[in-house]
Amino acid sequence: MCASVKYGSRGPALIPRMKTKHRVYYIALFSVVLLGLIATGAFQFWPHSIESAAEWSVDRRSVHDAPLVRLPANSPIPERGDLSCRMHTCFNVYSCGYNPKNRIKVYIYPLQRYVDELGTPISSTGLSREYNELLSAISDSDFYTDDVSRACLLVPSIDVLNQNSLRVRETAQALAMLPRWDRGTNHLLFNMLPGGPPDYNTALDVPRDKALLAGGGFSTWTYRQGYDVSIPVYSPLSAEVDLPERPPGPRRYFILSSQTALHREYRGELERLKEENGEAVLLLDKCSNLSQGAVSSRKRCYKSQVFDYPQILQESSFCVVLRGARLGQAILSDVLQAGCVPVILADSYILPFSEVLDWKRASVVIPEDKLPEIYTILKGIPHRQVEEMQRQARWFWDAYFRSMKAIGLTTLQIINDRIYPYAARSYEQWNNPPVVQWSSVNSPLFLPLIPPRSPGFTAVVLTYDRVESLFRVITEISKVPSLAKLLVVWNNQNKSPPEGESRSSSKFKCPECTAIDGLSLDQTHMVERSECINKFASVFGTMPLKVVEHRADPVLYKDDFPEKLKSFPNIGSL
Repeated sequence: MCASVKYGSRGPALIPRMKTKHRVYYIALFSVVLLGLIATGAFQFWPHSIESAAEWSVDRRSVHDAPLVRLPANSPIPERGDLSCRMHTCFNVYSCGYNPKNRIKVYIYPLQRYVDELGTPISSTGLSREYNELLSAISDSDFYTDDVSRACLLVPSIDVLNQNSLRVRETAQALAMLPRWDRGTNHLLFNMLPGGPPDYNTALDVPRDKALLAGGGFSTWTYRQGYDVSIPVYSPLSAEVDLPERPPGPRRYFILSSQTALHREYRGELERLKEENGEAVLLLDKCSNLSQGAVSSRKRCYKSQVFDYPQILQESSFCVVLRGARLGQAILSDVLQAGCVPVILADSYILPFSEVLDWKRASVVIPEDKLPEIYTILKGIPHRQVEEMQRQARWFWDAYFRSMKAIGLTTLQIINDRIYPYAARSYEQWNNPPVVQWSSVNSPLFLPLIPPRSPGFTAVVLTYDRVESLFRVITEISKVPSLAKLLVVWNNQNKSPPEGESRSSSKFKCPECTAIDGLSLDQTHMVERSECINKFASVFGTMPLKVVEHRADPVLYKDDFPEKLKSFPNIGSL
């Protein structure tokens, strides 16, 4: 009994001890296995590129701390730039892929210092404050990714905002050395001051292969429609000066010019405008009589009168924006901030963000040779419309011009809308201030300059009587998958159009039309038509109508081939 009890007392004491040892063993084994799985997963899903590990972050923005890259003299140079590039030819949309948020991902290259073989930097300024702000805004946005393998768009940390500070050849060599350059495919460069003396090219002179260019001075000759992005020339003065928004309405001056160093012909025309219209026109220039130490960039003068700039811009209804050595001018931003309607005289200039912004809502664009007529042209604009334009001008500045962040993110949003057009912003979202977006009725003074984004087209069919032919045309056109609407214009005043459930409450009477003769046979028809066309030409300042003779027939539809070989066998002759 005692022995059994003693054995029994040891037994229960030994079993828990063995369980504890096994428990420690299994926990240790499980921990090792778990750590192994975590390590395996980390290596499996961690970005494999060295570029990804070097994230573009706050502590890497100092040029002095950036790694040094020496460019060999024989480094390759990109091609000048393909003017035929479009999104469907030079941009790889497949690298963007599909994502639920319909948002492109942008990668910023790590900052590096590029020097030639002698150790001379490729730029005299390094990384400017403006470009630093731009890259910072992108890196803080939802567009940014630090994983280059996920990037749809790549932005170099090479500052090309101001071509005056660059060595063109060496900068091009630095671009070509980027690990993912691939002839510039899906790379985006930002430039605001292109060209240089004496020709001042309207696009960046740095060879850049297929790279997209967000440029601040494009002309119709250098702008690649739907590929490049026209951006404003940033005005540091606008950002530094706090200019409270002023309610729209009449101002002290009707027209104001505040640009300095204008061409003498422009200056002469403005002086004549001042002589003819007196106090309604204020013509300012650089001050020559300021006391020592005065900030000349914030002052403008008319004779002995000194005005604060840009505050004086708020005292005028219209502000002249003329081309200088470059098409893009920073004064445009100053004028918008002041709520002064810009009067832009710069032939062939591609206005900033004109791909999405309707500039006729906020500005007046006049041909340069019409400068002598500017007062008469502006006087013809109704007061209510001027107030709407003043309000719109200020809102454009607030939304798209006020900072490098606004400029950079607007550029990316435009490119994003191209990649994901089905999720793109609408005309109203781009152009209507929030107070208008929430209202149910838009201003009737403005109509969109761009077509709606709704899919399909509207077919307009003109007919007089031939009902059988009309029905054949309607039947065949209705087979086109992209047809959105079919509008039939019935020109016979003496016979009602065919009955139909979808026929619409609208008739246009022609009292002078005879009952038996067509409109084209009336003796006054040619005279009236000529007067109408002349009216068009006088309003537009040029002949807007173009003669077009075109017939698009299906291939082989008339030829004697088997029906199965014809692409469109059933359309027939219309």
